[in-house]
Amino acid sequence: MSLLNKICLLLLFSALCVTNSFGLTKLHEVKIEPEFAVVKGMEAEIKLSTFDSLGNAIPINCFSSVYVNDEKIDIYFNDGLAVFDYTFEEPSLINIKCAEVVANKEINPIPLWLSILPPLIAILVALLFKEVFSALFLGLFSGTLIIYLHSGVSVFSAFFKSIFSIVDKYVIEALSEPTHISIIVFSMLIGGTVHIITKNGGMQGVISVLSKYAKTARSGQLVTWVLGLLVFFDDYANTLVVGNTMRPVTDKLRVSREKLAYIVDSTAAPVASIAFVTTWIGAELSYIQSTLVDLQINESAYNIFFASLKYSFYPILALVFVFLLIWSRRDFGPMYHSEKRARSKGVNVANLEKKIEHDLKEFESERKIKPRVFNALIPIAVIVFGTIGGLFYTGWDVIIWNDDSLSLLTKMSGIIGNSDSYKSLIWASLSGLLVAIVLSLVQKLLRLKEVAEGMIAGFKTMLTAILILTLAWSLAGLIGDLHTADFITLSISSTNMSPQFLPFVSFLVSGLIAFSTGSSWGTMAIMYPLILPAAWSLSGNAGLPYDESIGIFAHVVSTVIAGSVFGDHCSPISDTTILSSLASSCNHIQHVKTQLPYAITVAIVALVIGTLPIAYGVSAFVLYPAMIIVAWLIIRFVGKKTEPEINIGN
Repeated sequence: MSLLNKICLLLLFSALCVTNSFGLTKLHEVKIEPEFAVVKGMEAEIKLSTFDSLGNAIPINCFSSVYVNDEKIDIYFNDGLAVFDYTFEEPSLINIKCAEVVANKEINPIPLWLSILPPLIAILVALLFKEVFSALFLGLFSGTLIIYLHSGVSVFSAFFKSIFSIVDKYVIEALSEPTHISIIVFSMLIGGTVHIITKNGGMQGVISVLSKYAKTARSGQLVTWVLGLLVFFDDYANTLVVGNTMRPVTDKLRVSREKLAYIVDSTAAPVASIAFVTTWIGAELSYIQSTLVDLQINESAYNIFFASLKYSFYPILALVFVFLLIWSRRDFGPMYHSEKRARSKGVNVANLEKKIEHDLKEFESERKIKPRVFNALIPIAVIVFGTIGGLFYTGWDVIIWNDDSLSLLTKMSGIIGNSDSYKSLIWASLSGLLVAIVLSLVQKLLRLKEVAEGMIAGFKTMLTAILILTLAWSLAGLIGDLHTADFITLSISSTNMSPQFLPFVSFLVSGLIAFSTGSSWGTMAIMYPLILPAAWSLSGNAGLPYDESIGIFAHVVSTVIAGSVFGDHCSPISDTTILSSLASSCNHIQHVKTQLPYAITVAIVALVIGTLPIAYGVSAFVLYPAMIIVAWLIIRFVGKKTEPEINIGN
């Protein structure tokens, strides 16, 4: 020990060991506090703090030394706190002597391979039990149990501490994050707005106007498709409102309930997943932003989202495929037989599933209200244009806007990139909700009590999404503590997988998880914290330049969403699939059976002609027309005409 250190410790010891008559207490304890999870081979932060016999912090300032096994590390106490980083490769003993107090702490680092168990358990439980809440909770529990078992406590103690730490650490930390709270508030406000504009007749007004154009089976299906695109802000509202409202029209036109359910289902999640003002966007931005911060990538989450849209082959092709089927008046597989039967014999309602009246009545008013289209269009316009205005307001930069060397699109991208998307979304959704409330009250369409109840009911519709998000954020926090992404990255790197091939793999894995859990949101919760860091690391290890690495990163963002939507479409336990069946009064198994060939066809075309070629440099301007042509050829030569059509005239 140096002379300076000895003098410092001597002065510290003298000051702390004086009698209580001077109002001072002796140094009683030096606490050694490692990170919550110390993982083998990963740098961990160790904190040391000084306390007196009463448990009060002693703000000493002094140089000292700490030993990890036999390795000496110089530290400095600043106001009674010292911090150092260390990478543990084996069980170790931390030892420090401060004044006359000796402190020891055994560290048993968690093997890195164990870090994969929590997400793996979450996936396996989801596969076996087809329930995402239990899967996420058990994933969290397994992770916290691993941590406590390596902290030196008994198995009995570790069991209960693991359960409690899920809530008192990870859930609380997740809900303490301002961006997370912003997403929750935004989602609730959107839910409240959707509910009010439905109860005040606004949504019915929009649908009634478009329904006037439904004169034949084809035009009726086209109107349903257009409505599916227009009700873009929430997949739940999309399926419930469009399916329930268009069913009487399509029944008259002898369009099968299976086809109605398919159109409703295949325009709900696809459009909600790629539109930038939806109940999905908050979650998507959250996952992207968290990864960008963790990887220290200086990019806006909104910019990454916009960049990912050109890779959204499955959602976009799913929307186009529905249109091509309708326009060609052709179908194939089980859907053809359903449509042929409906055209010739009419819609058989006797064998259809009954609707869940509780869900449907939530979107109905207590009294007869005249539908007015502007009661829906104005609040929706406020939300859409309010978000755009908020992005420009919070990200406005005069230097960027006045830079004549930049194109208009580059200027807009730069401004949006600097914006506060969460504030913009909250301002816009709150404004839309207030406008919907004012319109309802001023026209005396709803009483104040009905408005309040409708708004709260709208909030309740988002509860499931909020619970999934909270557990997802918690699992992401645990995965971060256990360095699971590092394990995934090392594992994938050791296989020498090409980074260009990763989007293809992420689509397939996401599709499998979504199919097994029935939850797109749950799939994104599991996949994003794992696959995005791996994509960035693989690109770096392959020596790709920054622009190409960001491109692959954005591509993976897109394929996780696309795979989630695809699995959701194929899954019989998916919430939107079930709701599409119920809102359309279609037998659920029939809906799944008739939709499955279409979803698989779109996925194969999107992967083979879109995802793989664009990863290796083929332009999206070439691939999208190619996909549409191939899809059209499949419909033309595999599909059969569903004639005759019924025209109900005026």
